[in-house]
Amino acid sequence: MTGYGIASFDSGSTKYTVEIKSLNSKFLELSLRIPKAFSEKEFQLRNECNKQIERGKVNLSINVEQADSSVKAAGIDADLLKNYYNQLKKVSNDLGEPTGNLLQLALGLPEVVKYDEETVSEEEWRVVEKTFQQALTAFQQFRTDEGGVLEQDVKYRIGIILKNLELVEVEEPKRVPLIKERLNQFLIEAVARESIDQNRFEQELIYYIDKLDITEEKIRLKSHCDYFIETLKNADANGKKLGFISQEIGREINTLGSKANDANIQKLVVGMKEELEKIKEQLLNVL
Repeated sequence: MTGYGIASFDSGSTKYTVEIKSLNSKFLELSLRIPKAFSEKEFQLRNECNKQIERGKVNLSINVEQADSSVKAAGIDADLLKNYYNQLKKVSNDLGEPTGNLLQLALGLPEVVKYDEETVSEEEWRVVEKTFQQALTAFQQFRTDEGGVLEQDVKYRIGIILKNLELVEVEEPKRVPLIKERLNQFLIEAVARESIDQNRFEQELIYYIDKLDITEEKIRLKSHCDYFIETLKNADANGKKLGFISQEIGREINTLGSKANDANIQKLVVGMKEELEKIKEQLLNVL
């Protein structure tokens, strides 16, 4: 599911910023962008993310800003700088090009400016780790808030499915007389009324109506919807479980629709399917 958390600490000379972002994913896909000085702490950061984030395409970045950008520079390799400069000057003269910015170009070439070996002290790491935990807390709170909104939305849509199921039960008793009337009219048009064996007709009608009975589908659909709501209340991560339950809900709705043989019930079934598709889309955001 989506998530966002950011935290920073400014010591005056150095500002540390930790940012965590995530998009939907079935599994945890963790990408780290951290300074080289913190590379030895990467395993610790990954381990903590694995324990607390669980799922999502997650990007974690740590940014360190020095108030004085020159503090890391140890010095300039003068001999290498002169060598680069002389070579650039010779090429410029050969080509007849101006030589005004050659020194600037030479300073940007590899190994000219030497930097201190990047290391991090335990004190600095404690500051960064605390900032990371603050960003992680903000990230989890973002997810919790979003989860609350999603919970209310899917509950509302399950409620619509159950309401449509109640309306199906209202329409269902009207089906048998209508089916009987249609079949009887068909027989009258196909053969003469006096040729119809009413006893045989009633037997076939009972068999046909039994095949179209939706009592079991209604019971199972109601049970699955209740189980879905019950699972939502669980504090554990149940996104996959809710996905499985939604599949069972869909199966019962489809069977109910195939047996309905009634235009009004079919309309209610279409409404159920529409709400279930919206639920499935939302479940992609649920852990």
